[in-house]
Amino acid sequence: MANNKRVLIVDDEQSIRELLSEMLSVAGFQCTTSPNAEEALQILREGGISLVISDLKMPGKDGMALLKDIQENYPEVCVILLTGYGTVETAVEAMKMGAYDFTTKPHGLQRIPILVERALEYIDLKRQLAQAQTEIQSRYHFDNLIGKSQTMQHIYDMVERVAETEATVLIQGESGTGKDLLAHAIHYNSHRSQGPFVKIDCGALTDTLLESELFGHEKGAFTGAIKQKIGRFELADGGTLFLDEIANMSPTLQQRLLRVLQERQFERVGGTRTMKVDVRVLAATSKDLEEAVRNGHFRDDLFYRLHVVPIKLPPLRERTEDIPVLAAHFLSTFAAQNKRHIKGISSEAFRLFMDYHWPGNVRELENTIECAVVMCRAESIQVRDLPARIRTRPDKMPATYRLSENERLLIVEVLEITRGNIRGAAQLLEISRTTLYSKMKKHGLRPAS
Repeated sequence: MANNKRVLIVDDEQSIRELLSEMLSVAGFQCTTSPNAEEALQILREGGISLVISDLKMPGKDGMALLKDIQENYPEVCVILLTGYGTVETAVEAMKMGAYDFTTKPHGLQRIPILVERALEYIDLKRQLAQAQTEIQSRYHFDNLIGKSQTMQHIYDMVERVAETEATVLIQGESGTGKDLLAHAIHYNSHRSQGPFVKIDCGALTDTLLESELFGHEKGAFTGAIKQKIGRFELADGGTLFLDEIANMSPTLQQRLLRVLQERQFERVGGTRTMKVDVRVLAATSKDLEEAVRNGHFRDDLFYRLHVVPIKLPPLRERTEDIPVLAAHFLSTFAAQNKRHIKGISSEAFRLFMDYHWPGNVRELENTIECAVVMCRAESIQVRDLPARIRTRPDKMPATYRLSENERLLIVEVLEITRGNIRGAAQLLEISRTTLYSKMKKHGLRPAS
């Protein structure tokens, strides 16, 4: 790493420049030196500098002024400041302005090679994080929301408009319709995109665990609380908190959540200090939340607090015109990932796609295409490459029975793939273990089966 990183040493004392240059060259770093800030800025303009080591006290522009210029014009460059007049106040001010570190001379100079090594590692980490952030934002850009149906185009228009605001959004739709994707798209196309995106599945945890996950807890708050825990609301400060399967939240936690949404403050479990957060809340559910309100299972005041901008995603069977574009997208993705040269889908296989009811919606289509790509040995996906549930074509059955039976077949198939591992099956289906157990019970399936 050291050989491809240039360090610029700025000091009006030639002996210090020579000493540091020799120390860092021996350690394997490339060094350039400058006697003043003005010449240093000229070197920076030429490019190629990753780190600046600058004296604090210099004739003309001093080290703090140079640090300010670098922060404004070369934010990717790290700065380490040196001084023979070191004080705590100066160190604190330099660090607040963005200096990577601060040391004194001559006694602190022996630390320089270690500081430079750490600073360059920090630069690499920042670059990797920036690249990852760019990739994530690209993945969830509006252009990647796929669907040509009029319904989906209307939804994408809503998402684009609401992303620019602070409004709370409630996303409703069956499992697998893309609620998670929409929540990510809203966050990464908002002004909060540089902040954290924190997700929690409200249906996957008990009340006690969910309360602790949401709000955190203090050491000793309950049995097993051996240390303080930071909750999801704190972790999401400055960003977005996505509450998935919100309908599964208990009435007690609904009350606590309502207070946070109203007042933007809360206390950790077992704590007394009130925490304030700046968090945008997105919520999602696969259940009919209005019906849950009518049945008394969900608070009406919380419902209206969440129901500021409602978005309802239709099941895939109600937008079959989107199947071809979705299938083509997944085929291209998985063929590239698996290094398979597959040109398309045969007409017979494609007819099965269009006839099938897709109880698992877009997620099931995605998993089906991935499976077919793995099994395919021709230039196009054939009927034989499709899972049995797709090849069956139960056209004679009533739609309601067909939907239920296909869900059962999907669960059985995924359990076979994971050899009965419930956690693994739930992850493949992208549902909580609690939801999977509930569906298995409905279909008369036991873990062993």
